[in-house]
Amino acid sequence: MTVRKNQVCVICNNRFSVTEGLFIRDLNQNIKISIHERNPDAKNSSFICLKDIQKIRLAQMQDMIDKDLAKDRMMNAALQKELAKDNYVTRNINETMHGKLTKGQRLADIVARFGGSWGFIITFVVILVVWMGINVSHFLGVNFDPYPFILLNLFLSCIAAIQAPIIMMSQNRQADRDRFDAENDYRTNTKSEMEIRILHEKIDQMNEVQWPHILEIQKMQISILSELENEIQNLKDEQKRPTSRKRHPTKQDF
Repeated sequence: MTVRKNQVCVICNNRFSVTEGLFIRDLNQNIKISIHERNPDAKNSSFICLKDIQKIRLAQMQDMIDKDLAKDRMMNAALQKELAKDNYVTRNINETMHGKLTKGQRLADIVARFGGSWGFIITFVVILVVWMGINVSHFLGVNFDPYPFILLNLFLSCIAAIQAPIIMMSQNRQADRDRFDAENDYRTNTKSEMEIRILHEKIDQMNEVQWPHILEIQKMQISILSELENEIQNLKDEQKRPTSRKRHPTKQDF
């Protein structure tokens, strides 16, 4: 019994049997759109062979892969561009600040550093005790600043008057250093923010686009394998069918 090939494919216009293809109404929406793009006159009752269905599915899979790769390349290029920008490069504060110091600023830092240490306090206390002890006890007849130590008070007032602006100069330099630190922090945070934003876009692209595409491709692969399996089974069934009816024995056979 011969198989009747009474169906015409809307793509290749060749004749096939019903088992060698599907009707458009039985296909999913994406394949229907692709078929109508190739043949605008196709109807839901039109027939399409399995080979053309497989070609359309393979073309759709390749199109998904190409679009995802193009999007990944674009995001990687944007990330590399952000990483290569020089306006976000951080600077070494120590090199920047110490490279511009004048002699007066260095001296101010030394005075402020010594004035805020235990060495200064101990040294100053020792000087005061010795000064007052010499003038009170008249050691070796020395009495250059008798009680109530007017010269000592003048000396202390001069030290306080000079030390205060020196310390303020050092504090102003510390404020400049804090400003550089804040600028560096801003540059680092801005650069990190741009990198994290692009990485979030890549993750969103994977979650919302690429993974659904992978699932869609897997579904297409399963459909293709199922159709191939059905086609192989049909070929096996055709091979098992007898090509002609069994001939009845005649007298010549005896």
